[in-house]
Amino acid sequence: MSRHAIRRPPRGHWALLLLVLAVVITALAFEGWTTHEVDAARAKLPCSRPIPRAADTGSPVLRLGDDRIETAGMPPGTAALTFDGGPDPEWTPRVLDLLRKYHVKATFFVYGSRAARHPELMKRIVAEGHEIGSYTYTGGDLGAASPLRARMELALTQTALAGTAGVNTRLLRLPHTTAADTLCGAEWAAAERAASQGYLLVAADHKSREPWQGVVRQYSHTELGYREAEALLRDRRDPDDRRDRTVKRFTTVTGGLGRPFHNTQAPLTKRLEGRGLMWAQYLGHAFTTAMAWALGVAGVLSVLRLVLLAVFARAHVRRLDRFRPGTPRLRPVTEPVTVLVPAYNEEAGIAATVHSLLASTHPELQIVVIDDGSTDSTAAIAEAIDDPRVQVVRQPNGGKPSALNTGLAHTRYDIVVMVDADTVFEPEALTRLVQPLAHPAVGAVSGNTKVGNRRRLLGRWQHLEYVIGFNLDRRMFEVLECMPTVPGAIGAFRRDALMGIGGVSDETLAEDTDLTMALWRAGWRVVYEQSAVAWTEVPGTLGQLWRQRYRWCYGTLQSMWKHRHSVFEMGPAGRFGRRALSYLCLFQIALPLFAPVVDVFALYGVLFRDPTEAVLVWLGCLAVQMVTAAYALRLDREKLRTMWVLPLQLFVYRQLLYLVVIQSVITALLGTRLKWHTMARAGTADPFLPAEPPNRSLLAK
Repeated sequence: MSRHAIRRPPRGHWALLLLVLAVVITALAFEGWTTHEVDAARAKLPCSRPIPRAADTGSPVLRLGDDRIETAGMPPGTAALTFDGGPDPEWTPRVLDLLRKYHVKATFFVYGSRAARHPELMKRIVAEGHEIGSYTYTGGDLGAASPLRARMELALTQTALAGTAGVNTRLLRLPHTTAADTLCGAEWAAAERAASQGYLLVAADHKSREPWQGVVRQYSHTELGYREAEALLRDRRDPDDRRDRTVKRFTTVTGGLGRPFHNTQAPLTKRLEGRGLMWAQYLGHAFTTAMAWALGVAGVLSVLRLVLLAVFARAHVRRLDRFRPGTPRLRPVTEPVTVLVPAYNEEAGIAATVHSLLASTHPELQIVVIDDGSTDSTAAIAEAIDDPRVQVVRQPNGGKPSALNTGLAHTRYDIVVMVDADTVFEPEALTRLVQPLAHPAVGAVSGNTKVGNRRRLLGRWQHLEYVIGFNLDRRMFEVLECMPTVPGAIGAFRRDALMGIGGVSDETLAEDTDLTMALWRAGWRVVYEQSAVAWTEVPGTLGQLWRQRYRWCYGTLQSMWKHRHSVFEMGPAGRFGRRALSYLCLFQIALPLFAPVVDVFALYGVLFRDPTEAVLVWLGCLAVQMVTAAYALRLDREKLRTMWVLPLQLFVYRQLLYLVVIQSVITALLGTRLKWHTMARAGTADPFLPAEPPNRSLLAK
């Protein structure tokens, strides 16, 4: 029995995950809606009709209401300084220092989004006695914006001002406007809607109007705006004109009009709403920034993986020749082989598995079927096979590691092949699988596992995963001398190597990975024989696939943690640990965790940014995967026509695997040990059934 307690998989974290996901989606949607073009709010519409004659007086301040239009301007000798946009972390502090130097108050028309991002500047503006006005939340053209967008632009700005500066304002300057006569066409309709909410509209005087005549001057939160304001404050008198052209007073808009201050203290509820808005914007900005970085990381990892696979897969065949008979001092392996077939409720496929082994071209075999307490007719079917090479051993249910250890106790030969009970062997597979054991340093050999039941879409997706994600990786692992897993479906071992590490451990749910890592640490080499082909049955439903991959991923994490100290060891064991564990951490854990960012960022880009750019990024990632898939299929001698399902795989299958990794990582962090997940078999491992192909003796049984 394992020394770990077996507990049910954790479930409460799914609620937490859904809550976090909802927060992320809300924050991203808010960030995208408020900072990117969602409707036509970014484009300034052409002036379709002039402003009403009553408003076209040249005065920059307008009050609209009750079918009346009132205009006002600054009295002679008074200049109201206004600064649009911002607050800007670089130039707003300089503007404030300039105003303090000349003891001048001004009106700051700010973006709500920037106010929420720089609350410290907003507090300083208020603390130094300046006036605040609304410049909308994002600077969108309210005349071009949808009614909903226009209302939200004004309401969110008020909320942001309440949260950052603790004030509300009734001063409004519409973006993309200067003098009052630019409030034409759709802008005038937007001005009327804003005025109905109690806003006092503030434009600016034409630049041709002299400051000493009384003006509202408009500057930006930029270096140019700073220089223009500095020049006006420094030069109050025209030295070449003897007439009195002095600006007697610099003030705010309401100060120049002689009206009450239009900034009022915001109530507590509004201030709290503003704090929430600040956090929402902060989280949205943080998530988009994190997504951009994660997208870069995922892209780099994907390209790096492709390069590694391309380089090392090409070198695989040349390297494997060192372990094949025919090279100096290596002879063909013809020794007898013991095949262990652990089986639990495998009545659907056990006969096909045993018959395929009996049809092997290898000269001498011992096939041990270990019935692990099956509740169906698995043992009876195996016992009914009339062949002296087949031996059936029954035991109470104890799990796959226990069944394999029982089988080891019944082996008669020094070469042991472990086979899953849902696997069908090619006639030459067994002979080819054991040939690398001719080299005395090789302790285990991984065969080439292929998907048999690939007629349906889910099977085709798994077929691509086996070819791309498993077999292509194994070629690279073999070259780098860091093969982390000999699959349970087809693997050959030296019996003394297995006994030297104490047999098959039950401390992890990925006994094959644990076993392989233990062999490396014991000083044995593990290689890959691509010509040894076996066909396996993969899950036929998403539920079965989830349970299988959950066990695999969690078991791999357990094995990595168990053998983590190998990175500090010397010799082959240390090289294995540093290379294999690093690769698994980067490409089997980190990359799947980062990979969803590609999809999320593509969707975010389509909705809120440049759709063309987002689609191109997504297509670029798809192209990298298509190139990898084509290369892997070519190496595995598979038909390229299967690639048509790869784009579809990105929308369902890959998402499921992401969740598997997330679930496994959380389960591992919580310290929970899972129970073994069984899969219902249908006996569809052989891809050639029901049609009988020529020259396949195993089907004649």
